[in-house]
Amino acid sequence: MTPAARVQAAIELLDAVIEAARSDGAPADRLIADYFRARRYAGSKDRRAVRELVYRAIRVSGPVPDSGRAALLALARDDEAIAGLFDGSAHGPAPIREGEPVARGGLAPDWLAALLAASGVDGKDAAALLDRAPLDLRVNTLKAARETVQLPVPAHVTDAPNGLRVEPGAPVESWDAFRDGLVEVQDTGSQFACLAVAAQPGETVIDLCAGAGGKTLALAAMMDNRGVLIASDSDRNRLSRLGPRAERAGAGMIETRLIDPGKELAMLAEFAGTADAVLVDAPCSGTGTWRRNPEARWRLTPERLARFVPVQERLLDIGAQLVRPGGRLVFVTCSLLDAEGADQAESFLARHPGWVPDSLDLPLGSPRGKGWRLAPFADGTDGFFIARLTRPW
Repeated sequence: MTPAARVQAAIELLDAVIEAARSDGAPADRLIADYFRARRYAGSKDRRAVRELVYRAIRVSGPVPDSGRAALLALARDDEAIAGLFDGSAHGPAPIREGEPVARGGLAPDWLAALLAASGVDGKDAAALLDRAPLDLRVNTLKAARETVQLPVPAHVTDAPNGLRVEPGAPVESWDAFRDGLVEVQDTGSQFACLAVAAQPGETVIDLCAGAGGKTLALAAMMDNRGVLIASDSDRNRLSRLGPRAERAGAGMIETRLIDPGKELAMLAEFAGTADAVLVDAPCSGTGTWRRNPEARWRLTPERLARFVPVQERLLDIGAQLVRPGGRLVFVTCSLLDAEGADQAESFLARHPGWVPDSLDLPLGSPRGKGWRLAPFADGTDGFFIARLTRPW
């Protein structure tokens, strides 16, 4: 592919990403993979260059652009080399026309940027949400120790007790250490969220919204494969991925439960009032993960955010009924919006007199309301809100 053809390919892909964002379609990664699967002639350098252009254009565009061309023109506005590739060549984009639409910059759509600012995320904190994320690993202590794991690339120790950081894009899944279950891909912030559960060997712990089980696997390691660990979720496809991952990790204690939405408590009735800890890693806007999924900010609407909040409330109330007296309810969202964090913790405590917020003093992050916040700029992690709430005796 010529440099101009790469720009045209990026424009076509951005058109698809924009349409998917408007219609709740496939994520950008999948669209890019599908695009090149149908274009085998594109070499690895071409694929890498086009992918880089697509994500640069996504990050530089605040609100949803009018078109992929408008998004690329936003890059061209500040990069003469890209502007020169709008040359009208056979496989390149048409020359730039005076006055044609150019994507507007900024963090996100105005309403969302305002909510983030009201939640204390502005300036450098806001800009960091669009940086490229690092690639973090968690050493699986069921099989290895951080100081003994051998990786084929340089790795740096993180602030998480079993964390390592490697260069973004490293082919982790091809490594022996991954195939043998010695390491899992897990952001440092997510590792800290698991630490807040304070799971101990022999306890009964429920991961209420387990998804594909990344946090469940970390809890199994903390529990040294001893006790009861339930991974429940209403998404069959995501939950089905946990089995092979658990086998690879040697986490044989995990029991999965596919839950019908609205019937969570009935389907976990035998654990009512008995769990030592319940983790509610609730569905949320994902504003803390924009470094990995920058187009997600184009998908979020006021209506969608408004639907997340009551779901989080309901899941917290379900989790509260599973916790034993003196037990722990840990609320986690990968969001930096107070509506999905500090406000939710306050609302829960108002609905449940006697419950007490625990003091979290993690190596990274800072207090936020009755909980704890991790953020990309200050902490180098994905954005998280974490609250640990103790049921009265």
